[in-house]
Amino acid sequence: MEYALISGTDMKVSRIAQGTWAIGGWMWGGTDESESIRTIHAALDKGINLIDTAPVYGFGVSEEIVGKAIEQRGQREKVFIATKVGLQWDDGSVSRNSSPDRIRKEVQDSLRRLRTDYIDIYQVHWPDLAVPIEETARTMQELFDQGLIRAIGVSNYSPQQMKRFMSASELHTVQPPYNLFERQIERDVLPYVCENNLSVFAYGPLCRGLLTGTMRPDSRFTGDDLRQSDPKFQLPVFEQYLNAVQKLDDLAQERYGKHVMDLAVRWVLDQPGITAALWGARYPAELDAVAGTLDWKLDADTLTTIDQIVRRAIRKPIGPEFMAPPTSTTIAA
Repeated sequence: MEYALISGTDMKVSRIAQGTWAIGGWMWGGTDESESIRTIHAALDKGINLIDTAPVYGFGVSEEIVGKAIEQRGQREKVFIATKVGLQWDDGSVSRNSSPDRIRKEVQDSLRRLRTDYIDIYQVHWPDLAVPIEETARTMQELFDQGLIRAIGVSNYSPQQMKRFMSASELHTVQPPYNLFERQIERDVLPYVCENNLSVFAYGPLCRGLLTGTMRPDSRFTGDDLRQSDPKFQLPVFEQYLNAVQKLDDLAQERYGKHVMDLAVRWVLDQPGITAALWGARYPAELDAVAGTLDWKLDADTLTTIDQIVRRAIRKPIGPEFMAPPTSTTIAA
């Protein structure tokens, strides 16, 4: 396993993190608690010490599973739990709420579900335009000063929003969507975090399974699977992305004896500013491929070829905007 320090802390985390959105079940077709716990244990066995979760993943289910898994394994001090705050749900409807009262309530709920008395990395899940960013930041700093959290993070924030946040609080981590097909953060977020020495946890490095190389034009998604609402998974655009995946897989095999999944995650890890990539395994066997992403580098010529393949195959790239929860109707200054 590769490890890296979170900026401004003494926390040395694995560069592959166990992501637990799918384990929560919501928008991923349900969950199996015992299987999910075995998956987290398998991740720990492979040297993964960073577990990323959120209250909204399964409306508390993901955090409860993470808490049980870590409690069963023991050695809490060797695991770094990253969770989030600022999304509330009512009858399955999710909205943003980063008010001080909401944050203070959520941290206690998360501590209870996670069966711990501190959270290693606490991240504001989405910017809430109805609450001044500085007010949210001051509340997060308050939790940090109280020792309830060990590092402060934000997710899905723009550089302008991070700048406002940092005017009122420390900031250690940033979590944006980032993969070979969703590269919007290269324009602004990545330059900003490099300039300000922030650590980046990239979510979606496999683009919701698209970059695993296992999907076909007739792949179908049922129930509440979020890929039903992702434009990239709708024909005929889906075929463009699959064509790119095939060409990337050919490239990986020809130059490195690897597969497209290895290439995609390695590509994320090799980008400047990236501390860790989230690996959303639901079953222990899905962690077997982690080894193929580690301890090698992409050369400059391959990076250029990757860009050419993606640019030629996908005529009009589609971003991850569809995942954003609704903003509040009242906009704060």
